[in-house]
Amino acid sequence: MSLIEVLLIAVGLAMDAFAVSLAAGAARFCEGPRPVFRLAFHFGLFQAGMPVAGWYLGSTVAASVQAVDHWIAFGLLGLVGAKMIRSGLAPDDEAACVDPSRGWTLVALSLATSIDAFAVGLSLAMIRVDIWTPSALIGMVTAGLAVAGTRLGRRLGVRFGARVEVAGGLLLVGIGVKILLDHLLA
Repeated sequence: MSLIEVLLIAVGLAMDAFAVSLAAGAARFCEGPRPVFRLAFHFGLFQAGMPVAGWYLGSTVAASVQAVDHWIAFGLLGLVGAKMIRSGLAPDDEAACVDPSRGWTLVALSLATSIDAFAVGLSLAMIRVDIWTPSALIGMVTAGLAVAGTRLGRRLGVRFGARVEVAGGLLLVGIGVKILLDHLLA
């Protein structure tokens, strides 16, 4: 497998993490280097780790996970997206602060955006591609796009205010629905 092919796979896998980072930046949760680093690090780590897990766990576990992976991703993204929508629609004094760069929300988003990387790892095992280089590139590309997404999102958030948090929540729910429909209609 060529480097260009691996990079294209990495960019494709990183798009969900980019969209989530865009929404987080727009909602003004990622101001300053620490939250940006947390998002980029966790998204990159999960995106790098899931292909390795898919590679090593093999087809028997993958068949079990594939039956429900789309439901897991849909549920996690829907839950976080709904919280962001509620927060964006609430008056400023009632807004529930759901920081996507912290705690279980960060873990849930990292998992939800990286489940498809598990299947990629399984596929790479089937065609006998060494997993370490693709995995590292997938993680680095994802981390880089997460940083870019938070910075772009922050600019949009400053310009459009709380409406962007609602839009970001709708985007997360939309990504979850897309993942679910892709699997159900495939």
